[in-house]
Amino acid sequence: MSTFHRKLRQILLKGGAVEEGALDAAITQSQAESRPVTELLIKQGLAKPKDLLGLIAREIGLTPLDVGHVTTDADVGEWFSEALAKKYSVCPISKVGQCITVAMFDPFDVVKVDQLRLETKSEIRPVVALEESILEAIQRAYGPGTSKMQDLVEGMHDGDVELKVNEADRDAANQHDISDTNEGSPAVKLVNMMIYQAIRDKASDIHIEPFEKEIRVRFRQDGMLKEVLSPPKQMSQAILSRIKIMAGLDIAERRKPQDGKFQVKVETRQIDFRVSTLPVVHGEKAVLRILDQSNLALQLDTLGFEPKCLEDYAKAIKSPYGMILITGPTGSGKSTTLYSAINAIHHPHVNIVTVEDPVEYQIYGVNQVPVNPKREMTFAAGLRAILRQDPNVILIGEIRDKETIEIATKAALTGHLVLSTLHTNDAASTITRMMDMGLDAFMVSSSVLLICAQRLARKLCENCKQPVPIPEERLAELGYTPEQTSGAQFFNNTPEGCGRCARGYRGRFALLETMPFNETIKRMVVLGKSIQEIKSQAIADGMITLRQAALLNAMRGKTSLEEVARVTLAD
Repeated sequence: MSTFHRKLRQILLKGGAVEEGALDAAITQSQAESRPVTELLIKQGLAKPKDLLGLIAREIGLTPLDVGHVTTDADVGEWFSEALAKKYSVCPISKVGQCITVAMFDPFDVVKVDQLRLETKSEIRPVVALEESILEAIQRAYGPGTSKMQDLVEGMHDGDVELKVNEADRDAANQHDISDTNEGSPAVKLVNMMIYQAIRDKASDIHIEPFEKEIRVRFRQDGMLKEVLSPPKQMSQAILSRIKIMAGLDIAERRKPQDGKFQVKVETRQIDFRVSTLPVVHGEKAVLRILDQSNLALQLDTLGFEPKCLEDYAKAIKSPYGMILITGPTGSGKSTTLYSAINAIHHPHVNIVTVEDPVEYQIYGVNQVPVNPKREMTFAAGLRAILRQDPNVILIGEIRDKETIEIATKAALTGHLVLSTLHTNDAASTITRMMDMGLDAFMVSSSVLLICAQRLARKLCENCKQPVPIPEERLAELGYTPEQTSGAQFFNNTPEGCGRCARGYRGRFALLETMPFNETIKRMVVLGKSIQEIKSQAIADGMITLRQAALLNAMRGKTSLEEVARVTLAD
């Protein structure tokens, strides 16, 4: 056993944090697997991060620090090299005068502190942090920034990302010759690297944001943004120009928002990108939406719905006519749920036509119409044309105006199954939204089969999630009853995460609230009952709300109570 482990063992046993046998086993395992012993203790549920940190700090008389909530100075690389941080497993936090505050897990190693003082030619003020948190903080502090930019760019291979240009989608005024760009330039390689990494990380969006002294690149993974890159400010214009050329946009226009798209081939996969640019104070921001069809789950039973919700949805999509509406904010998985319905009812004897803005995923055998306002192809215009094409099923990407909802409602009343989306907070409030758009109560009650509300919640990582005790008051506040929580075990994420996840979460699943329009609900709509009365009746009829669906998944250990509170509102 090393000197470090002996001292750590003495501190933890003295503080009564861990039983002796369990601690010795964890130390042996950590040495065998070259992993931090504190990481094993936390993962195995033997100790809590705050307890470990507090004991160690108190014993050696230094300040404890949760480096996960600390932002390192932006110019850290100028006064403390990344190589030095990794060599000694320490993370520099700040520098005031000639004194550097350094987070370290083994501050009683005076030789290390003296060596840092010599190499930095500065005074060292150590603070205590957990080892696994320090390693993550080092990566966050230095990241793939300017010091690694050249290595990242040179590490790209020409065949990693292959641009597929669809000339037919470009306006003549915005055509650019891809061959005129220098494919070996740093900007081209950097954009390729961002695209390649985002696809490998299964990100849904890439945000490229210019600021006064830097560019910030963030990926949206599992619905949460994380910073991954800080290219030099001088590359800003070259990066935006490259993206505009790929998307067929006007590189000379920097004062107006622009929208475009392109397709790339990565590891034999064809992946579509939607591009949006926006003028901001320090240049242009670009957001790239990644549409990877290989990540599209088209089987209804793989979406994670509750059995009752899945039954309601499956029954509705088998109806010969009527309207099914899915509501929720942008990015809540509504399109995926609609596509899953189309896939379930797809058959050679069924004529399915969609009108979308844009067509996100192409489905073989389905006639998909893209909206193009420049050519007067709006949702309403496309819908009118579709009704002359003898359709059985019509999918409308989104209902945005009175004209579209009137045509859609009439189509649902005249023998067509209509599926679409709206932006409302829950199923019941969709009724008010439809009436606000110009429909009368009778039309709503006669046409609607089912209204769904949807959200996406993050799944806990099965590798590193840990059981946590939850006070009964907190459970009652969230909506649990004593009968539900009797004997239930709840889990939480580990903020540090593991090698398989992002801060304790990995992937997402859908929460669905389904409100079938039975005779009671229809009668209440016609009589003008309040939304709260209608929702209460739907719950009495067996509707599982978004909050209830989330709570059920938390009881199963699929997600955390923090995630429940984040994505759903109390009923």
